[in-house]
Amino acid sequence: MSANSGSSANSAKRVEAADLRGAGRQPEIPFSVTLNDGSEVVVHRLLRVLPGKRIVGEGDWNGRHVLVKLFIAGSSARHWAKERSGIDALHHAGILTPDPLLADALQAGGHVLLTAYLEHARSLEELWEPVSALSAGSEAALDVLRPAFGLLGSMHAAGLTQEDLHLGNFLRCGDQVFVIDGDAVRAISPGQPLDEEQAASNLAILLAQLPPSWDACRAVLLNAYCEWGGRRFSDASHLENALLRVRAWRLNDFLGKSVRDCTRFAVTRSAFRFCAMQRDQAELLAPLLEAPDEAILRGRFLKDGRTSTVVQVEQESRTLVIKRYNLKNLKHVLGRLWRPSRAWHSWREGHRLQFYGISTPTPLALLEERIGPLRSRAFLVNAYCPGSDLTAHLTPNSEPPGDVAQALLSLFETLCRLRISHGDLKATNLLWHEGRVWLIDLDAMKQHRSDTAFARVWRRDRARFLRNWAASSLLCRWLDTNLPADIELD
Repeated sequence: MSANSGSSANSAKRVEAADLRGAGRQPEIPFSVTLNDGSEVVVHRLLRVLPGKRIVGEGDWNGRHVLVKLFIAGSSARHWAKERSGIDALHHAGILTPDPLLADALQAGGHVLLTAYLEHARSLEELWEPVSALSAGSEAALDVLRPAFGLLGSMHAAGLTQEDLHLGNFLRCGDQVFVIDGDAVRAISPGQPLDEEQAASNLAILLAQLPPSWDACRAVLLNAYCEWGGRRFSDASHLENALLRVRAWRLNDFLGKSVRDCTRFAVTRSAFRFCAMQRDQAELLAPLLEAPDEAILRGRFLKDGRTSTVVQVEQESRTLVIKRYNLKNLKHVLGRLWRPSRAWHSWREGHRLQFYGISTPTPLALLEERIGPLRSRAFLVNAYCPGSDLTAHLTPNSEPPGDVAQALLSLFETLCRLRISHGDLKATNLLWHEGRVWLIDLDAMKQHRSDTAFARVWRRDRARFLRNWAASSLLCRWLDTNLPADIELD
């Protein structure tokens, strides 16, 4: 039993599925629900809430510490049955998953599924966070990734797939790693290995969770997959094509979520403003976004131009950067009325870079002033990066230090591979921080659909970057020699 279960049980408010549906993202805890046999389950900590659909939490039942999944939507029976079926399939295949304890209907509608609570377990997603910035292929990062790919290999050998593959659906508890989220497990060919196309399509979902820089390390991850029972691919194109499809879908889905209300982003809109922000930063950002001009006036000005104003501000002991996109004159106002603002564009491009694992200050909030569908001024709030720009960090008369040289080449090779142009590669728009090169000022950034379109703008980006230093300087000559040159067209 958990330490606070006694007090939680005594103070828990008894609720029904309808109450939980109406509670939105923040049901009041602790609460209890009544099972068909009259016994109660108490939830005292929320882990995940899908408003009106599902609640996952830590709780107690009959004196046991349990993980509680509550299915509260009108269609709860279908999702509850899928969860049960997935857990049963994992157990039958011998794949580690938390022990199921109870699957039942609630007295007043809805369903519940209880599994053993894994004490001190941490998701591989949590363990990945501190090592994700290490160079691709580092042993510390591989220690996190190998079990996920190994377990997926075991699932494929048993004819199972996981349709919601990400590191958060693997839990490490001691020396063991468990698969969770039975709702996404499908028994495609129980007891028989998946065929090559099925395996490639599912494996691509897990590979797509990693930045493109990990593509060069794919063989190591595939070895872990195969050692645990996954098949060896006779046609590498199956996996490569599947990975390209999944990456494109995930990117579009992620960028779409960045401007609609969801688990990660809080979005509000009215006739006069549109606001999107990182949900976990809402409490910090709300006062600033209520009066952004006042926040700018009390900040330290980094730029005060006609088209934009950039300031550094302190908000509850956190350093942030606010960029206000100004409107110069009536012509400028009329030209921007129907178009997405530059703040909107930079917001999406910042999330695009982070999706690909390219370092850029985290975009925290987007605010557009509107009159109905017409757009006016806009604001972008980013995390502050304290790095030094490359003008200050590099010496014109010497080659870049080894770690900077490697980071620069890796950055530009990645941008070229992804066909991303920056549009304003002044050295002041590249910062050196924590062993990485960070990109800022993304107003003109674009990902191009074809090599032909990208090749033309890459030549301009490359030339602009080289102009930061005298053509005769050793640094400029080194960059000219080592940066990707003309893009080879297919």
